[in-house]
Amino acid sequence: MEQQGEEKMKKKVMVAIDESELSHYALEWTLENLGNTIHNSELLVFTAQPTTIDFGYTNNVLDPFCFTPELVAAIQENYKKVALVLLDKAKDICANHGIVAETVTEVGDPKKAICEAVEKFNIELLVLGSHGRGTVQRAFLGSVSNYCVHNARCTVLVVRKPI
Repeated sequence: MEQQGEEKMKKKVMVAIDESELSHYALEWTLENLGNTIHNSELLVFTAQPTTIDFGYTNNVLDPFCFTPELVAAIQENYKKVALVLLDKAKDICANHGIVAETVTEVGDPKKAICEAVEKFNIELLVLGSHGRGTVQRAFLGSVSNYCVHNARCTVLVVRKPI
């Protein structure tokens, strides 16, 4: 009975990562600075698989008129492989800190996918890295962390790497 009560007391924490060094810094920071909280919580590491093709200078929506279905499928399969590698790396980082983490990936726009995962998994604390973009870049490119701060239905902690 006491153990059942302990399970109910556990908080759910989610760290959202991508392929950037800054998101992995946020994961490391969380494990090192929120260690006691994490040890007494359920940790979920999340990454989103994009629905766009990044050519480095522009994003194009996966459009059947521009790409063959086979090419689109191959690109999406590659995004899935990258996501799984990222999550495996994150699991190893967590294991090095004595934490067993659950990992999840979803397909979608990262900012929306993160907020949807917060609701789906009843997350109480969301941790994100910050790319440190300026006002102009955020206006044109958007900011995942800014979107999540305003739209996630939980407490959001944005970790920014010191300069």
